[in-house]
Amino acid sequence: MSFPTASTSSAPADGQQQRDPETYLAQALTSPHLPSELKPFYEAFDRFYRNRLWFQLTRTIESFFAVPSSQPFRIDLYEQFIRDFGGKLDPLKHAAIAVSVARSYEDPRASIAFLDPLIPTFDKPETREAFVLATMERSHFRLRAGEYDAAKEARDQCEKILDHLDAVDLAVHASFYRVSGDYYKAKAEFADYYRNSLRYLACVDIEKDLTAAERIERAHDLGIAALLGQSIYNFGELLMHPILDALKGTEHDFIRSLLFAFNAGDISKFQTLIPEMNAKEPFLEQNLASLRQKICMMALLEAVFKRATQDRATLPFSVISKEAQVPIDEVEHVIMKALALNLIRGTIDQPASVASISWVQPRVLDRDQIAGLRDRLGDWSDKVTAMGEFVRSEGRELFVQ
Repeated sequence: MSFPTASTSSAPADGQQQRDPETYLAQALTSPHLPSELKPFYEAFDRFYRNRLWFQLTRTIESFFAVPSSQPFRIDLYEQFIRDFGGKLDPLKHAAIAVSVARSYEDPRASIAFLDPLIPTFDKPETREAFVLATMERSHFRLRAGEYDAAKEARDQCEKILDHLDAVDLAVHASFYRVSGDYYKAKAEFADYYRNSLRYLACVDIEKDLTAAERIERAHDLGIAALLGQSIYNFGELLMHPILDALKGTEHDFIRSLLFAFNAGDISKFQTLIPEMNAKEPFLEQNLASLRQKICMMALLEAVFKRATQDRATLPFSVISKEAQVPIDEVEHVIMKALALNLIRGTIDQPASVASISWVQPRVLDRDQIAGLRDRLGDWSDKVTAMGEFVRSEGRELFVQ
């Protein structure tokens, strides 16, 4: 008896002759093709199946799928064994097992064909989580097959379902955000990719659930999305996330440096990184003009943020020109752009060459910015204390008089 392998499995085994599950397991256990480390699983499959212990059987199947050497045997196991009792399993567990099987096919269209007949069985009020998981994972394969419209339609359908569920398993949310991010990546919609990818990372353990290569790819893509996303002017959440550490010591480490430079509005640092960026990331080089405009905005935000509280309401054009490194006659355009993006609120006094800023977009601060804020709060506290001492001193003198 031989088992199909992932390299030869290009289509679901619908035409394969179905054997009795117990006969299938007996034949599998005597097969010379079955690795010795997998035989205990088949023995457990047989024992739990005969005793109709579905919970224990599900746990054993999950453990079996977690063994890398089981990959060539998953399709055959599902078609010849699991399909017989799939309806007796917990629906969400069943959907997760089916997704693992679908990933064993090389051709994404074969994976779609495998999941197609299964998904309608989950389309019931009591199994909505399983339906979303299977549907989103089918959308993953649709994206691989270039079926972007179908993937987007399914994503929108699942979003509406999730909006009406009170509690959702983390695995379902992780699948939704991961595949949504993949869609937005394929469409080069950077801001939407950025938001969905960060939400995906909040649903997984990056050390256990992502390989080293996947962590590097995710951190790289998040960095590119943050830099090029037109509505993203706050990198603090990404800079504080451990996923970014995956870039350390790699050829993409400069992206991490770029993110810190942008978050701090450090135009000088940005200028020093341009040659490396041009050499290693042509896509960023193609968008150099928009990157320059963006870091000018970031420099303006940082200039407002780091000024003392009592001076924050007004910024002379000369200060903005120096911080953003733009000619004085372009300062007004920079401020108007920031106002249009709702990064700041305020007014411009053109005759006086002053910007009065009353509000700055909330930001997630990195450690250096938090330290600066602590120092300014300390200075403010000292001044309040000194003023209090002055008032008390003046009060005592008036009382004596």
